[in-house]
Amino acid sequence: MKAVAGFSDANRQNSGDSEVLRHLSARRSVSAAAMTEPGPDHATLAAMLTIAARVPDHKKLAPWRFIVIEGEARARFGDLLARVCAVNEPEASATRHETERGRFLRAPVVVAVVSSPVPHPAAPEWEQVLSVGAVCLNLLHAAAANGFGGQWITEWYAYDEAVKAGFGLKPEERFAGFVYIGTPKEKPTDRDRPDLGAITSFPDGPVA
Repeated sequence: MKAVAGFSDANRQNSGDSEVLRHLSARRSVSAAAMTEPGPDHATLAAMLTIAARVPDHKKLAPWRFIVIEGEARARFGDLLARVCAVNEPEASATRHETERGRFLRAPVVVAVVSSPVPHPAAPEWEQVLSVGAVCLNLLHAAAANGFGGQWITEWYAYDEAVKAGFGLKPEERFAGFVYIGTPKEKPTDRDRPDLGAITSFPDGPVA
């Protein structure tokens, strides 16, 4: 196994001086709770979603779709979460219900990214799932490039069947996540990143 000397600190160094490299090396998620108005207008959001959909997509199946939650729709879908929570957890407190009711109010715009696999003999579902993950990350990049904060999260409601039905998902669909988008209240600090030397290897050949 070849050594990976010099890799340990590579992720902490700027690899170049281009605008794209600076963006990629500095992008940071912003907590939904740390966002405020304004969010992107429809023209900007359309451009962001266009970038989000520009990902590897074997056989051009577009196995994903977007549900944009904004304005009063945030409160209506929050009511859905509160109702489902009350059914799932009868012992939940009124405070918990209010927390669920306010989930989508944390940011001006929330994009539910839906994994919608398309049966195809040459494109395994796993590849399509990887593609929708790339969509979510691209949307975070697009948000940051437009001066907004973004956070890709799931939380319990992403996996709840009643919530899926309330959003109109088909049985074979599921949420890849909810991307919250808004203006950061303050610049987020960076967090620790993986030690590149610990996760990178250069095998000399087949493992015996």
